[in-house]
Amino acid sequence: QVQPVESGGGLVQAGGSLSLSCAASGRAFSGYPMGWFRQAPGKEREFVAGISRGGAITSYADSVKGRFTISRDNTKNTVSLQMNSLKPEDTAVYYCGSRDGTSFIGQGTQVTVSS
Repeated sequence: QVQPVESGGGLVQAGGSLSLSCAASGRAFSGYPMGWFRQAPGKEREFVAGISRGGAITSYADSVKGRFTISRDNTKNTVSLQMNSLKPEDTAVYYCGSRDGTSFIGQGTQVTVSS
């Protein structure tokens, strides 16, 4: 069983950057496509970015394309999300988990972008 733990959230001004990290325990980590998701207050959880098992294929929500970059290191069981040019509408709890969004997901880390 893979158990992810997110870190790196915080408060940043609009236009700034943050880097989120996800450390996943479990030997099966490299066998899963991974994803980042977010949930803003009063809204449903939404897909942000995904990455294939080997890291060669990535995908992004239109709202973050060109600003966010997902990457992974299977030797360290980590997945990262580099977020640039942040906007107030990026404010949400960010979750790391399996790409399907259901097999496993972490507890989340808060990202707040002030205007």
